[in-house]
Order: sequence, then structure tokens, then C-alpha cells
Amino acid sequence: MAEPEPLGTSGFTTTRVFASARERVWREWTEPESFADWFGGMECEVPLSTVSMDVRPGGAWRATMFCGPERRMIRWTGEYREVTAPERLVFTISDQPQDDRYELITVQLIDLGDGRTEMLFEQRGHQRPDEYDRAQQGWGTFFARIDERLATAP
Repeated sequence: MAEPEPLGTSGFTTTRVFASARERVWREWTEPESFADWFGGMECEVPLSTVSMDVRPGGAWRATMFCGPERRMIRWTGEYREVTAPERLVFTISDQPQDDRYELITVQLIDLGDGRTEMLFEQRGHQRPDEYDRAQQGWGTFFARIDERLATAP
């Protein structure tokens, strides 16, 4: 198998503050039931049966997303690179599993000490700037769904 192509310098970062404890936000990223509910936002569905997460360095993850009225299927795959619960998660993501190119996602969770958690999110890789604009908008809808979930979570 060929070596993966090195990451490009393109990407984006975003910061979000959630009104929830860091451990609870961590579970949104690492528990299949939670992840399946928010990944895709309100526009796409991720059946829990399609989600697999081996949350450890070198562990694989996958999820299948169905979007829009035509139910366009997107098969997401990746590998966990760093797992430091409940503060840092680094993983690859690709919707082209046959390709050696991927995006690298870094999620840093900072306990603000008052029942709130700041999330620093970064995506880097090979996309064009306009693709990163769309990706940033998409992740924003996903994070809005996390907000909704945390507002009703015990």
C-alpha cells in the first residue's frame, strides 16, 4: 500500500463554547450513539448501525451518512491518531476510502471551570479554499446539533 499523501497547509479552525462539562462533550465525539445523532446535523441521517468507533490511537472509525431527499450516501472512514480523554482527539476523515488523501481533524476540549467547555476544532488537508468554506458551514450545523443535545442531556 502506498504511503498516504502528506497533509496540505490548507484548512480552517473554529471555536465553540458548549454549556456542558468537558466529559459530556467528549462523549459526543467518542460514543457511537451520541455521534450518530449529531454527525450530519439536521440535514443528514447517520444510522447507528453504520457507526463503528475504536477510540484509541491506531483505531479505526466509520459512519455512513444519508443526505437530502434523494438520500445521497456518503461513507466516512478514518483512523484515530491521538486520544487523550477528555481533552484531545485527533483523527483522519475521508469520504474516499480508496484514496490515500484524507483530512486531519483536531478537537481540543478546554474545561472553563463553570460548567462550560470550549472546543477548539481544526480541519487540515487537501481541499480547495471553497471546499473548506462549505466544510466549515457543515461542521457548524453539526455543532448546533451538539448544542441541542447538550441542552437536553442529563
